[in-house]
Amino acid sequence: MSANKHPMNVAVVSVFVADPAKAFKYYTEVLGFEEVMFAPEQYVAVVKSPLDPNGVTILLEPTEPGGIEVAKVYKKELYSMGIPCITFGCVDIDKTHAELVEKGVVFKQEPATTEYGKLAMFDDDNGNYIQLFQLPS
Repeated sequence: MSANKHPMNVAVVSVFVADPAKAFKYYTEVLGFEEVMFAPEQYVAVVKSPLDPNGVTILLEPTEPGGIEVAKVYKKELYSMGIPCITFGCVDIDKTHAELVEKGVVFKQEPATTEYGKLAMFDDDNGNYIQLFQLPS
């Protein structure tokens, strides 16, 4: 199979949240992401990792007011099943975990070593589970 002549990369991913302003505050102040765009009156909030300034951005996609019904159902079902909506990589999951716990983050799963790396999962205070992942050393 030949490579595409015009390859693509991931530019933006969406995380569904009921309140983009609340989520923006949490993702920037608690999780440490940086602002890309914030227009609360238009329900637009976009953040990025400080580790990858030109990398993927996260659109904190509103499900309220008047959000897309299927997005609300999708979000609610993922949460009820205990499935993370997104995975964030980290260099040292134990230090990241300790820092987030100090900030009041509630973990559903403490850091655990698996055959493919270390994993942990927390509640983002916006109705989502977020998984942390660290590659094996």
